[in-house]
Amino acid sequence: MTTEVPQQSSIDVRQWPPPPPGWPVTAPTRRRPGRHSLGATRQPDPSVTGILRARGVRKVYRSGPHDVEVLKGIDLDVDAGELVMVMGPSGNGKTTMLNCLSGLDEIDAGTVYVDGDEIHTMPDAMRTAQRARRMGFIFQSFNLIPVFTAEENVELPLLVTGVKGAEARSRSRAMLERVGLASRAMHRPNELSGGEQQRVAVARALVAEPAIIWADEPTGNLDSHTAAGVIDLLEQVHTSGQTLVVITHDRAIGARGQRLVQILDGRVTYDGTPAGHLDTLDAPGSATRERGL
Repeated sequence: MTTEVPQQSSIDVRQWPPPPPGWPVTAPTRRRPGRHSLGATRQPDPSVTGILRARGVRKVYRSGPHDVEVLKGIDLDVDAGELVMVMGPSGNGKTTMLNCLSGLDEIDAGTVYVDGDEIHTMPDAMRTAQRARRMGFIFQSFNLIPVFTAEENVELPLLVTGVKGAEARSRSRAMLERVGLASRAMHRPNELSGGEQQRVAVARALVAEPAIIWADEPTGNLDSHTAAGVIDLLEQVHTSGQTLVVITHDRAIGARGQRLVQILDGRVTYDGTPAGHLDTLDAPGSATRERGL
């Protein structure tokens, strides 16, 4: 038996990933010109190396007569197999950056290549399919569909991209076993603990074998013991070769990355090793840079 989306469900699987509770689902008001069309075959740019390359990314929110520039020219590269921690004070653009670099939100200037594709020149349907195939998402609020079992939640990104039901179910079960939840596969989210729900979310992010996983405060709703278990799981995933970008406020988690990226006032103000820098994250004048940014 394969998953069917209930006809009255508020979740639209054509938008991937499922939005967080309260997320404003609106149609884009404009399209940036580009080379893609719905019938086009993707031709990744061979000159773009690495999993992610962002250049000059700017994002402006408009409210009445006022413009608020949230991202002010973000440049960021992420290579295959990296574990990158993103930190900075609340309200400085970390989540907005994740949304823009993953194609969940439009940008006002700049370019973003993910796995060789310039995602902001794609039509909506192609960008959604690209996210489902090549990106995984882990959110603070888990974002599991409440009427689906753990097994059904994990197989959903595969079904969105056209994987046959039997194969999707098999891969979902294998991934739940990998994250230690094989015995909880038939339980719905309200029957799972917070840590178990986040492990389901990790399994869902991994099941399509994405090029990159974006994790936005993945331990924010968990107690310290459960959070440590989730971070241990993400480190195991990284050790197997998975590329991850993790937003966190937790300095102990930030210290466990290969790289630390600091966002202050919509800019990358530090990009280097965590050692020796975590204690200066919120200090005045801490906008030092490495890696030639």
